[in-house]
Amino acid sequence: MMLSKTILLLVVLAPLVGALIAGLLRNVIGRAASAGVTIAGVALSCALSFYVLHQLVWGGAATFNENLYTWYQVGHYSAHIGFLVDRLAAMMMVVVTFVSLMVHIYTIGYMAEDDGFSRFFSYIALFTFSMLMLVMSNNFLQLFFGWEAVGLVSYLLIGFWFKRPSAVFANLKAFLVNRVGDFGFILGIAGALLWFGSLDYAQVFAAAAAPASEMLKVEIIAGHPWSVATVVCLCLFVGAMGKSAQVPLHVWLPDSMEGPTPISALIHAATMVTAGIFMVARMSPLYELSETALSVVLVIGATTALFTGLIGIVQNDIKRVVAYSTLSQLGYMTVALGVSAYAGGVYHLMTHAFFKALLFLGAGSVIVAMHHEQDMRHMGGLRKQMPITWITMWLGSLALAGAPGFAGFFSKDAIIEAVGESHRYGAGYAYFCVLAGVFVTALYSFRLLYKTFHGKPRYVVDAHHGHGHDDHGHHAPGHLAHAPHETPWVITLPLVLLAIPSVLVGWSTIGPMVFGDWFGNAIHVRAANDVLGELTHEFHGAWAMTLHGFKQPPFWIALAGFLVATWIWLFNPGVTARFKSALKPIYSMLVNKYWIDELYQAVFARGGIALGRGLWKGSDAGLIDGVAVNGSVAVVDRVSMTVRWLQSGYLYHYAFAMILGLIALLGGVWWVAHTAL
Repeated sequence: MMLSKTILLLVVLAPLVGALIAGLLRNVIGRAASAGVTIAGVALSCALSFYVLHQLVWGGAATFNENLYTWYQVGHYSAHIGFLVDRLAAMMMVVVTFVSLMVHIYTIGYMAEDDGFSRFFSYIALFTFSMLMLVMSNNFLQLFFGWEAVGLVSYLLIGFWFKRPSAVFANLKAFLVNRVGDFGFILGIAGALLWFGSLDYAQVFAAAAAPASEMLKVEIIAGHPWSVATVVCLCLFVGAMGKSAQVPLHVWLPDSMEGPTPISALIHAATMVTAGIFMVARMSPLYELSETALSVVLVIGATTALFTGLIGIVQNDIKRVVAYSTLSQLGYMTVALGVSAYAGGVYHLMTHAFFKALLFLGAGSVIVAMHHEQDMRHMGGLRKQMPITWITMWLGSLALAGAPGFAGFFSKDAIIEAVGESHRYGAGYAYFCVLAGVFVTALYSFRLLYKTFHGKPRYVVDAHHGHGHDDHGHHAPGHLAHAPHETPWVITLPLVLLAIPSVLVGWSTIGPMVFGDWFGNAIHVRAANDVLGELTHEFHGAWAMTLHGFKQPPFWIALAGFLVATWIWLFNPGVTARFKSALKPIYSMLVNKYWIDELYQAVFARGGIALGRGLWKGSDAGLIDGVAVNGSVAVVDRVSMTVRWLQSGYLYHYAFAMILGLIALLGGVWWVAHTAL
């Protein structure tokens, strides 16, 4: 049985049509219709994505890999628009469209008072289309189109409130950092085309698997040959480092909080940042050829998992805490890829999408209730006023912290066990980082809950104090015009719907997706690298894994983080000042995010300006203007002055010159004649 081309085209094009109608005709159809048409498009795409997944898993449908349109054919090279829809792509389609649908519904309430209401709906629907094109592509060129499209739309959405300088700076920062990653990415694609002769996934994977391809070498540095697979995979991973915000290209993601909260949820949960993880998993046949590339992936992911999570402990902006948690969890996914546990990495991508979207939208619910106050130091005691948000955020935080039985427990513990089983270079360092990261995750997760929902209120309700909106005003910190209360159903309903998979999705999926062969040929792992295969012998079902989880180190480490957070931020909040004083160097380092932003500003931003100024003065002003342009002008000027002196225009000057010339001529003739005689 084959999947229908029409259905696959509808999955992709329905959000695009909604985006175009809402964007181009927003002044004609109005706000309500703009929201309606985009939600209808994404809802249709979501329903059909579930249908496609059902057909692949239970309906007996075969993997769809077919070109739909030929863009160009030049000799032996061609480029197509086509779809590769297997279980990996179908799972991503469901995650992307479901989370996007929840964000669309949530946006009705969150952006209700915003002047850019219709424009925002157009952007997020376009974002969904771009991500679907990326995950459904069957060739590198279409992958690159989706890759760049999500980057473009993220630029538009992060800077959605374009009158705010901080938003403009943030979207420009995201754009520039991703250009660094995309430069490596396009080099990797070019390498695949050069050495494997095609842009089509199937042909590249087949060529790479041939014995002759393992002998291909390239000398980047003279005398030091590198495997072609290593070069291609490292270049592709540079792109993944940019999109999935891995150290040192992670600096753009926290600043993306300048965009409205719904887009923070969409970027961090289901679209842009998951693109890099998906891409590496899709390219598993290439990465399995290079131990060097996998070790680099492993070490980068481990570093990101621990050190960006530590920054989240000292953040006071509720959205930035969740943002740094995204960075850390992306590190866990990357670690899984680095030990060849690709199924574990994309499984954590799936579970994380649900509870991370829940946490971001829950944070947005709090922000709405607090009249767009985002500082947790001005919150507290909100559990009574916002019971639905409180309960759902607790569920999301328990999933994030890996509490046994929750979705995050199954995926995170599988990754930690896979790293412990691996003997790859860097696995020991990675194992320490992911275990330490468990404590850090629990610490910042429960800190957020306690500072936001528990304890005494740290805000003041002042009926005479006006308040502003994010994009056109500011209110005094901690002062509210009205007492906070639970948000409307269009905000709380997505929270409830996302809380359900955050709690339950792991029970039925952990066995087949991680320890079974659910992904089939979509993911390729060499027998020697199959750490999940080794762990399969120890897996005896979700219930047994949950019970066993209470005996494992990650549970006790997470429990320690929970107890420390409870003792400090619930019972002894005043002790934090003493900790800051005693640990001032560490606290300063974390607050300043290891000074990486300052380093980039000094070296690349100001250094780039200094280099440009030097090139301008030395090359443009000095060499081009000074020597080539002004120098040639000076030479012409001097020559013209000399010529002008000779060509005075006076008759007696010319007569005198003729006499001198005649004398010189006669003298020359006489000298020649005299010499000849």
